[in-house]
Amino acid sequence: MTLTASVVGASGFAGGELLRLLAGHPEFELAQATSRSATRKTVGHAHPNLRGLDLRFSDPADLESVDVLFAATPHGVSMGRIDEFRDVADTVVDLSADFRLDTAEQYDEWYDGHERPELLAEATYALPELNREDLAGADLIASGGCNATATMLGLLPLADADMLGSQRPVVDVKVGSSEGGAGGGAASSHAERSGVVRPYAPTGHRHEAEIEQFVGRVAFTVHAVDMVRGASATCHVFPDERVTTGDLWGAFRERYEDEPFVRLVSGGGGVYRYPEPKSVAGTNYAEVGFEVDPRNGRVVVFSAIDNVTKGSAGQAVHAANLALGIEETAGLEFQGLHPVGAP
Repeated sequence: MTLTASVVGASGFAGGELLRLLAGHPEFELAQATSRSATRKTVGHAHPNLRGLDLRFSDPADLESVDVLFAATPHGVSMGRIDEFRDVADTVVDLSADFRLDTAEQYDEWYDGHERPELLAEATYALPELNREDLAGADLIASGGCNATATMLGLLPLADADMLGSQRPVVDVKVGSSEGGAGGGAASSHAERSGVVRPYAPTGHRHEAEIEQFVGRVAFTVHAVDMVRGASATCHVFPDERVTTGDLWGAFRERYEDEPFVRLVSGGGGVYRYPEPKSVAGTNYAEVGFEVDPRNGRVVVFSAIDNVTKGSAGQAVHAANLALGIEETAGLEFQGLHPVGAP
């Protein structure tokens, strides 16, 4: 049976990606795409790749009842409208940070508090590679942050195998301008972004809270780079005991051998020998790889995702598939393109 789905905040980058994925999804029928700034305009007005979609933006105040509601709104919006969202939809998938963390204390530390802390225990974190078992039947789902997603996918196998060590891992993330959203401001404009490798969160990035919640504390820095789509995490890990390349292959295969959207890419042949955002642009895939420094035993883990898809909209659809008992890869099978320009 076809399920109805709507997208709140559909004129932004994540909202447009949701529309793209849902329009091609075999089990969903798009009902509404809301946008306060583009009400009554065609979806193609904001998303030229969707000009063939016969749908206009509606006012976010006029929500109709649907099976699934995806909220692609800025931080703080969903927590204020969550009762309304849950009244019109059996399942709500929120792409903001409003329900990602477990406690009010975390929101006090990392954000500006939380309006509805009593609902945090009801929310399920969306990343299937981390939380698959909890997603079945979930009705309030919180899609993870893109930088946290890239980092955790690199570190989870080491955490499982007790290889993270007592020294805090050092994580350096490079991310594209789409992370700033459609209204990202001057720092995300092409003229300011072009050619840069700019540290914009040397310490204290909010996505660090998710990593700490699920994997452990890290030393975390994010750079803005001259790229539109993509997030690439380089994690330096210092195991307490030396590990071999074989140990790492065993840990990563054990964690990801049954995951449909994780590819292990580690020092093989060809040009793309390690994870690369360009290779996964527009897809729900993550690439993960690693190397061991023979001089000191340091392990370097690389992971790459498309921040708009795997780091946001694709993760949200993947989680919704699992929550609703749909084939988990439905609507997410796009393999990517090669060659392709900068993501």
